[in-house]
Amino acid sequence: MRIGLISDTHIPEAGPDIPRQVFDVFDGVDLILHAGDTHVIEVLDWLEAIAPVFGARGNGDVPHLSNKNRPGLPDDPRVKDARVLELEQLKVGLIHGFPLPEEVPWRTMDELLDMYFGGPVDVVVCGDTHEARIDYRFGVLIVNPGSPTLPNQMSKLGH
Repeated sequence: MRIGLISDTHIPEAGPDIPRQVFDVFDGVDLILHAGDTHVIEVLDWLEAIAPVFGARGNGDVPHLSNKNRPGLPDDPRVKDARVLELEQLKVGLIHGFPLPEEVPWRTMDELLDMYFGGPVDVVVCGDTHEARIDYRFGVLIVNPGSPTLPNQMSKLGH
């Protein structure tokens, strides 16, 4: 199974569309996981033309925090605050923000997994930081695909 990972697309805040390269890279994937901050539900519709999509609700997807660039997501069965997917005998947790254990030293990894996913998972897919990163902590693979539109916390693509 090939899974496309994406997060923090920030449409329309970062621009009108997802970069074309994302569609090229995702060609042929079986599933797409979006780790939040889509800002508009159309992003999931565009991605779903490639493969089924599951999304996490990001801090910028909350309707009561909305503005013209962050209108917030309506209720949609593809989007949850957090979810656990069983993919080829692996439990994959999908969430927007997930702290590394050293960022919250008063919590153990088991406590974090219980709090966010209701128990252990093998892989966490998260976003929020806009920085692509892969970590392995306490037996859990943590993958943040970064942002294709606002990488490394840039406020505007190309700057």
